[in-house]
Amino acid sequence: MSTLPSLSQLIAALITVPGQHARTSALYQALDPVALAAVRATAFTGTENARETIEPFGVIELPFHRMGAVDSLDLFGLDELIIFAFYAANRNRYQRAADIGANLGLHSLLMSRCGWQVTAFEPDPVHADLLARNRALNGADKAVQLERAAVSSTTGTLEFVRVLGNTTSSHLAGAKPNAYGELERFPVPVRAIADIMPSVDFVKMDAEGQERTILLATTAAHWAKTDMMVEIGSPENAEAIFNHLASLGVNAFAQKLGWGRVASLADMPTSYKGGSLFITRHTAMNW
Repeated sequence: MSTLPSLSQLIAALITVPGQHARTSALYQALDPVALAAVRATAFTGTENARETIEPFGVIELPFHRMGAVDSLDLFGLDELIIFAFYAANRNRYQRAADIGANLGLHSLLMSRCGWQVTAFEPDPVHADLLARNRALNGADKAVQLERAAVSSTTGTLEFVRVLGNTTSSHLAGAKPNAYGELERFPVPVRAIADIMPSVDFVKMDAEGQERTILLATTAAHWAKTDMMVEIGSPENAEAIFNHLASLGVNAFAQKLGWGRVASLADMPTSYKGGSLFITRHTAMNW
């Protein structure tokens, strides 16, 4: 009878094979269903005492929560485990991080367990309240600072669109022109990316379509000491970001290339299906 690997074992294995992280690789396709089964075998399926040891991060408590059609177990998909593996491999490289689009705070918690000081940006009041709860459950009140705000190119107030059928897809108005289903709209505070970049050396960003506006507001100076892991939401965003990074002389490395360097627009991910993009001033990506 086969035995499922633990999340710790999956993360440890992923660190050793970054060249096979593309969704098209045989290893990815083999591990994708295994990762889903592995998380569904954990205590994270429960609403109380939902604690599991995930090395090298230690014991993590994340009670089960539904977010429309998805739930908190989806936060442990294989693409996310790959990012967790990057945190683990680089836990001694960074010190201060921003988690843009922090959701329930899982990434913030894992980054804080690397010894990083984390500022978590989450504009949805429901998700922000759950993030604050999860932060307290994990004893991370000092390591994770919560900002109940979105991030964009300027500071102020903008309209937020909550997608009730999948609240992980909620976004600033205009970021996703084809939002569908039952929606709620309300104003949220917004912080400018230019105010954030100088104070951190790593950014994880899942801005649900806003990444184009955010990244086009960055300058070459912003990348002097800051790296970023980001999801790209559309072909239009991919093209604008590719051209902007090229104009700044900043490098990008794509999961779809096995973390090879992006040399042309065709190398860019154009949706979550292409995996993440790593942006850095460096000429290589560290694993």
